[in-house]
Amino acid sequence: PGGGVVACSFIEPMNPAADTLAIASTEVDLSTIGEGQRMTVVWRGTPVFVRHRTAQEIAEAEAVPMADLTDPEPDSERVEKPEWLIMIGICTHLGCIPLGQKSGEQKGDYGGWFCPCHGSHYDTSGRIRKGPAPDNLLIPPYTFLDDTTIRIG
Repeated sequence: PGGGVVACSFIEPMNPAADTLAIASTEVDLSTIGEGQRMTVVWRGTPVFVRHRTAQEIAEAEAVPMADLTDPEPDSERVEKPEWLIMIGICTHLGCIPLGQKSGEQKGDYGGWFCPCHGSHYDTSGRIRKGPAPDNLLIPPYTFLDDTTIRIG
């Protein structure tokens, strides 16, 4: 019985802070993001990349053979609507924030995102294509509230 109390008092500080839990969801107005543009929002203290993909970006992402991917995942399984890519903006290698969200930043060899810390390249679907990252950029839980608004979380 006493061991449980010790474990709880050790684990409790690792739980998210109350202010973080208070923002368990974030609503995003997509109407302000033009085709080809990107926006970064914060959800639970984590950057979330929102990208309004062009028809060309969607076509490129859908055309990638699964055999070419380190972490095979069809583009269609990563998006609810093809034109909107919503994913957590943290490299799956060591937790850096990849470049590619801002105009003029390097987007890597596949037109998506590039993590300069160790050279991971992600495509227009956020899938790892080159470098040490073991997994694709993660997709947070989100839902469309209407055609121009999503709720993350």
